[in-house]
Amino acid sequence: MHHSENAYLQMCQHIINNGIKKEDRTGTGTLSVFGYQMRFDLNQGFPLLTTKRIPFRLIASELLWFIKGDTNIRYLLQHNNNIWNEWAFKNWVESSEYNGPDMTDFGRRSLIDEQFNELYQIEMDKFKERILSDDEFAKKYGELGPVYGKQWRNWETARGEMIDQLKNVIEEIKRNPDSRRLLVVAYNPGEVSGMALPPCHSLFQFYVAEGKLSCQLYQRSADIFLGVPFNIASYALLTHLIAQECGLQVGDFVHTFGDAHIYVNHIEQINTQLSREPKPLPTLKLNTNVTSVFDFEMDDIELIGYDPYPAIKAPVAV
Repeated sequence: MHHSENAYLQMCQHIINNGIKKEDRTGTGTLSVFGYQMRFDLNQGFPLLTTKRIPFRLIASELLWFIKGDTNIRYLLQHNNNIWNEWAFKNWVESSEYNGPDMTDFGRRSLIDEQFNELYQIEMDKFKERILSDDEFAKKYGELGPVYGKQWRNWETARGEMIDQLKNVIEEIKRNPDSRRLLVVAYNPGEVSGMALPPCHSLFQFYVAEGKLSCQLYQRSADIFLGVPFNIASYALLTHLIAQECGLQVGDFVHTFGDAHIYVNHIEQINTQLSREPKPLPTLKLNTNVTSVFDFEMDDIELIGYDPYPAIKAPVAV
């Protein structure tokens, strides 16, 4: 059987072979292609990459954070999830209230300067502790602005009305599964300037056929090595959760990209991953007693049979 992970590995190789060198917002530099698409049959196994270890619990807790409509990293930290820390930390160390050591370009410097990395870890740990213990500090510096959760659950119209896109699309799947309007949009031009990071996964659409729910994601900007493995698993999980509530089986997850890029300081890591042969995919087990997407908690989600290669570390471009 064709291993669905090969779709991801083939994309990596395509960008290595054909990517155009481009500068970027972070100053790191990328190899980039414009326009690419992958497809994963969710019945062949849960598409969590096996050629390097991907922390599924982080993916699941981040998705539940989105679903709750939350935009503050405190919930994530309470679940030992640090994947959004750098963006919140950046706001703190660039603020007039910060009076600690210079944290300019902390992401890159922490990787090349061991002494600075120790200092950075101390400052990050102090920041996280304050987010968890200080309500006012968390409210001000743990907040990422109107990012995904806000747009999914509380899209604000010009008249100040709030639209719960996620709830509405689930109700529409149940009521009118043949609809071509089963979309949720995260990229809100009116609020982008207030976001810590404008939504990379910009919109997603559902499709129901033969009793199966499929999902297509359009991702305007994609960090192929670090971000995309998370995105694949996150939207596959979302499809499973919604399918269960709607009494459907799962179909395909289709991943469509705008700017698909590999940062130049990730090329060595990508080549290591490409040298590995994919292993059997894990399976997903959900608590069948949970009847609403909005009621799922971490204990209701279980991954079975995940046996990947070791993780491969790489710097995050902030």
